[in-house]
Amino acid sequence: MIDYFLNLNPIAQAAIATLFTWGMTALGAALVFTTRGFNQRFMDSMLGFAGGVMIAASFWSLLEPAIDMAEGGPVPVWVPAAVGFLLGGLFLWSADKLLPHLHPTSSIDQAEGINPEKKKRSTLLVLAITLHNIPEGLAIGVAFGAVAAGLPTASIAGAIALAIGIGIQNFPEGLAVSMPLRREGMSRRKSFMYGQASGMVEPIAGIIGAMAVIFIQPLLPYALSFAAGAMIFVVVEEVIPGSQEEGNKDLASMSLMIGFTVMMILDVALG
Repeated sequence: MIDYFLNLNPIAQAAIATLFTWGMTALGAALVFTTRGFNQRFMDSMLGFAGGVMIAASFWSLLEPAIDMAEGGPVPVWVPAAVGFLLGGLFLWSADKLLPHLHPTSSIDQAEGINPEKKKRSTLLVLAITLHNIPEGLAIGVAFGAVAAGLPTASIAGAIALAIGIGIQNFPEGLAVSMPLRREGMSRRKSFMYGQASGMVEPIAGIIGAMAVIFIQPLLPYALSFAAGAMIFVVVEEVIPGSQEEGNKDLASMSLMIGFTVMMILDVALG
């Protein structure tokens, strides 16, 4: 099975990897069928671990290959990394500012007995997580594409580890969508459907990222850096605060350190 995966083209690899991360989102959302709550300490430790993986991957799987690929180019090697990184963060910051104005509540929700204000907050939660899943899928796609491009600092082990780390992070995200919707009166089935739907964009973004890397080589340093900037924004804006808001700061911080170390080892030792 491993050999079969390694022999696939990078677009297929990115598709499979992001289908896995979508599946982890669905698995987390599916807990709405079996439980009324969850172990907060466990979820916070998972979020912290995933945050560490994403921070490490942003450098070793994305920024470092971007810098290496820019060597010998028409601009200083730091320019693509700096420009792409800042654009990635700016893109998500702008989207976060625009998002609340896009999606009003519907009369159907009122007919189902769901409080419109609560439904609006839940809708924004679904959309926010969906939005943040786009750069995560893009990051996986460009990571596999960078391997196909032959970058010396890009490795298949690093790309796989990145997908696993994002999948771990997606598990509590799926639950974070489905459980609030269930508490506000939505059926378990609909709560699950909304929860898993927030991860559907990752396979699409992953395929686009891999295709962009393969067919538009000059943009690769910028694409890698853009994905890194977007991921760091997600970690700082959502993952770290989310892992600590229930008071488990020490546990979340140590889990982040462990996640960073594991990803660093995978990228450096197996790269």
